[in-house]
Amino acid sequence: MIDVKIQVYSNKGESVGKVDFPRLEIPERRDLIQKLYRSVTLSGRQPYGTKVGAGMRSVGHNSGPNHGTARIPRSNGGRRGVILANMVGGKSAHAPVINKRLHVGINKKEGALARKSAIAMTFNVADVIGRGHTITEDIKLPLVVKDDIQDLSRSSEARELLVKLGLEGDLDRAKNGKKVRAGRGKMRGRRYKRKKSVLIVGTDSRKLAPFKSLPGVETATIDTLGIRKLAPGGKPGRLTVYTETALNQVLEVLK
Repeated sequence: MIDVKIQVYSNKGESVGKVDFPRLEIPERRDLIQKLYRSVTLSGRQPYGTKVGAGMRSVGHNSGPNHGTARIPRSNGGRRGVILANMVGGKSAHAPVINKRLHVGINKKEGALARKSAIAMTFNVADVIGRGHTITEDIKLPLVVKDDIQDLSRSSEARELLVKLGLEGDLDRAKNGKKVRAGRGKMRGRRYKRKKSVLIVGTDSRKLAPFKSLPGVETATIDTLGIRKLAPGGKPGRLTVYTETALNQVLEVLK
């Protein structure tokens, strides 16, 4: 059933026509979106563990009973305890092991519904604004552009297009939202945190390269349109721009 017609824009930001947009009856399942995001994030952890035999490579002796000391293994010629975990100098108790199961599963139907719900929420202005994106309420979503935006070769042209679509405020929000991370993470290769801005969904990620250098902007195709891009942090309502072909592919997924 066709309910509305939505504008299609050229790579210059000019309206060049309208396309039919069907009614979507997909429930907003924020609980499943959060569950899928948790599953994907935790399942991507790097396995880690202590070296086999760590803390057990010392030779320990005890003098036996009737010496006035506890019968615990001690270093040769000294009083320092070794091997046991209940003393300074001993092994680590319950140390992490490399074969721990880090994968966190989710039911296939729940995961599919969560992805569909996250996609559907990118079409809702209230959800997009509720996530924190800076757009005006008169913007009609979804934002659809012709496939020839993939022919843009410069980041300045990509930014100009997004500005003409009315997304300048959100680009500036991401640019000015760069913050130093709190805690030890800033010593471990993730010093800065930056806000997420527009997600560009096309058919060829290589041809969307000019958009990638804009602060907070990400690109995706129908094959890489995962929950971490649709709902960063498990919060749905990502501000998204679709190419005409990509939108048709997305609507096929939602059927």
